[in-house]
Amino acid sequence: MKDLFNAELRRFLPWALVYAAAHQAILLFLTRVADLAQQPDEVYLAFAAVYALSGLLLGLYQMGGYRRPNAWLNLLHRPLVPWRIALALLGAGAALLALAVLLPLLATAAWQDAMTPRVLDLRHWLLCGAALLLTLAGYATGAAAILLPRRAALAPLAFLLLLPAAYATGMGALLLQALVLAWLLALVLAAFKPDVERLPGGAGAWLLAVPMQVMMWLLLVLAGFGAELLWIAQGTHPNNLASAPAGSAKQADNAEGPDLIVAGLAHSAHPDAPLWREQAAISEIATFGVGIPVSPAWHELTNRAPMEFDDEQRRIRWVFSHDLGKFVGYGLADRQRVGELGADGDARFPTPPLPVEGGLLAGRDTLHQFDAETQRVLPRIQLPEGEFIATVRYDGERLAVMSQRALYFHDARAMRQGQGLLAGGLRVPLPGPTGNLQRVDVMELLDGYLVSFTLTRLRHNGKGDSFQQLLKVDEAGVVTDVARRELSTGYGPLFTWQSWWLSPAIKTSLEAVRPVLSAPQAQAMLAPPPRPMVVNGVALGLLLVSLAAGAWRVRRTSLSPRAKLAWCLACAVVGLPALMALWRLAPLREDVTLPVAGTEGLAS
Repeated sequence: MKDLFNAELRRFLPWALVYAAAHQAILLFLTRVADLAQQPDEVYLAFAAVYALSGLLLGLYQMGGYRRPNAWLNLLHRPLVPWRIALALLGAGAALLALAVLLPLLATAAWQDAMTPRVLDLRHWLLCGAALLLTLAGYATGAAAILLPRRAALAPLAFLLLLPAAYATGMGALLLQALVLAWLLALVLAAFKPDVERLPGGAGAWLLAVPMQVMMWLLLVLAGFGAELLWIAQGTHPNNLASAPAGSAKQADNAEGPDLIVAGLAHSAHPDAPLWREQAAISEIATFGVGIPVSPAWHELTNRAPMEFDDEQRRIRWVFSHDLGKFVGYGLADRQRVGELGADGDARFPTPPLPVEGGLLAGRDTLHQFDAETQRVLPRIQLPEGEFIATVRYDGERLAVMSQRALYFHDARAMRQGQGLLAGGLRVPLPGPTGNLQRVDVMELLDGYLVSFTLTRLRHNGKGDSFQQLLKVDEAGVVTDVARRELSTGYGPLFTWQSWWLSPAIKTSLEAVRPVLSAPQAQAMLAPPPRPMVVNGVALGLLLVSLAAGAWRVRRTSLSPRAKLAWCLACAVVGLPALMALWRLAPLREDVTLPVAGTEGLAS
């Protein structure tokens, strides 16, 4: 086993060294032009895709070389059980990937920590580990795809395709990646057997069947996207019409603020509605959406946005350190550290603050303000218990802070005149969840505010209603319902809920697993409307058809009675994806007709 491990290392070591050198050069170049520890999520996602693809290609190439019949026979013809041979090959591949991916990352992190004033926390070291886990997951995916029969090769890809959709953060993200890697490695070991053309049996069959059914569901959803592209090409798609229909969600999404408020007031019974329509045409309307869909969390591996801001007067950049719970400053000119900046003095911040507009810092439930003159960070807004900040809008005259439950208005002059927490603001409860909120339009009145909430986000996926709600709040804080307007989407019920009726079990399970290992977030707050009876009927019909077709199919296979029963149950619960997986994984039984004694002569 040791000799096989060393031989595999020597086989790929030159290529790993070339990759490591190129990787190190790219990282060093990027660190000269940007702080890699303070990049937005999109940058880290691009890096993760490159690492996972690198591992995938190695797995495909390495195992592909042994997959040929003669090479496979020679590989297994040695005094080792197959799983020990597999561990030797996989161990060598993991060591090579650690050399090519992990070591350059650790070297770059060590250089940044020791040779620059930039902030490097424990979470950044863990991010290097996450990169290795994703690379190994891609490697195991490629190995499993090659070792499995061709009809099952797509199954392992389901993990890599769905992993970026998870909300898990920090150690939760590492745990999720480790679980995915463990599943894939177990699948590789189950597929590593003398007869590679035979599907894994026992526990390996379950390790394969679950991702295979999920992959079939993803292919069905992808087919739906293809049909939607044809719909767009025809020019009748609701989001691609030359002119959005009146009263549609598309029109509301694209409308100017004054036009949207006028449209919302068109059928209002409020006595001031005619006056407000005239005022909207000449007023300045403030429009904003959910600016912080994901709140910062302690020791998260990535950033929604860079956790830093600049003091232009003193030419100091303040970067937040999760380890210290404070901002660390360094000069933009001399690149020397100048000190630390805590909350209201030298205290740790209660939650990681995200820099937003106007020199404000938005924590999870507290809004802070940086005072450049006194070099202090002051808490200015404290939300009620259980609420967290989803949007901050500050224009120097008024301050609007929105949580997942309400929109708060404060006089911004108090931000310049005092140093304590602001009180006495106006509160407007949200008419729906922030995950469905597309835009908020605010018109200032003589005695308060007129607020228009447009909830159209994710309407095409059946995750929320589509409507516009107008509310008025006066100076005393009294909220009045002004108007509500239902907005048409242009999508039929079957299109809207297509990902659900294709497999209610898979869709519901994925939606339930997605927020696990994560704190509640604004983008995850949704209120799906009741599904129409036609959608429930189609889903039930597909389950019954899948059960009937699955029962017919298993009778023609050589599966064991227990496996036949399991597949029938899967077709009844999972539906069409289970039937498709059964069709791919369980080939028909080959009938062998034996000649009857004494008939050979008759045949001649």
